[in-house]
Amino acid sequence: MIIKGVTDLMTETRNQKTMTIGTKNGFEIARLINNEDQDVAKAVSAEIECIGDAIERAADKFKDGGRLIYIGAGTSGRLGALDAIELTPTYGVPAERAFGILAGGAEAMYSAVEGAEDSKELAVNDLMEVTLTSKDVLIGIAASGRTPYTISALEYGDRVGAFTIALTCNPQSQMAKVADISIAPLVGPEVITGSTRMKAGTAQKMVLNSLSTGIMIKSGYVYENLMINVQPTNEKLVARSIGIIEQILGTDEATATEIFENANRNIAVGLVMVKKHLSRLQATELLASKNFNINEIEGIVD
Repeated sequence: MIIKGVTDLMTETRNQKTMTIGTKNGFEIARLINNEDQDVAKAVSAEIECIGDAIERAADKFKDGGRLIYIGAGTSGRLGALDAIELTPTYGVPAERAFGILAGGAEAMYSAVEGAEDSKELAVNDLMEVTLTSKDVLIGIAASGRTPYTISALEYGDRVGAFTIALTCNPQSQMAKVADISIAPLVGPEVITGSTRMKAGTAQKMVLNSLSTGIMIKSGYVYENLMINVQPTNEKLVARSIGIIEQILGTDEATATEIFENANRNIAVGLVMVKKHLSRLQATELLASKNFNINEIEGIVD
């Protein structure tokens, strides 16, 4: 029975520590929730080996021109879309190379779309629409690990040869069985039974942070621990960009600003111009020849 299958899931069992939460005051509620949250980082820590393996293999695909495609329903899908969206302003990744797909489409980002997560056909259609190939990385996200839409997506990804990652909070789930790598932090029962936007959602966000950041580092979008491809779209990010140039080159603000502007506000280009004594065009061409991985250019990394 479907009902029995759902209620047996770890994410659907009742949390014995919060059975009386309905009688607590605000402070006590906050303390109970915070106490439960302490277990999330430990659960993610237990999955480090799988996360590290996923980073290495996904980075190889991404460096070879593949895309990062996140897919899921509800909160899980939204978390994937959020992670993908942040890669453009933070690391300069083109939006077409990292994006999220939600069951039910863009509308599902803001409201529930009835029946979308139960449609296996919809997942296949959505992936066919973006022409998923063997070069791509497909990250399927579902706290329960049993969402038909996301299972179908991973199965289709397997058929076309994409590198598939299942991110769930139920280790023995069907999703875990169909993906190349399964990451399943065991966070235990939720504070409010079945409310997987809480501990499960927090764990998913932590894993996604590690995955995407690791892939960006391995792909050369980071110099030391600085985001050298940050997009300077506002005053704060312009100041950050100039500050990054100052820190790397050991120069003053005025000189860093001049380098920044001469490089058409591109930190990586500016660094290559200065360290390799090249024009902006030459620096851009050199970066392009290294797939914009600044760490692969001789003489850049000290």
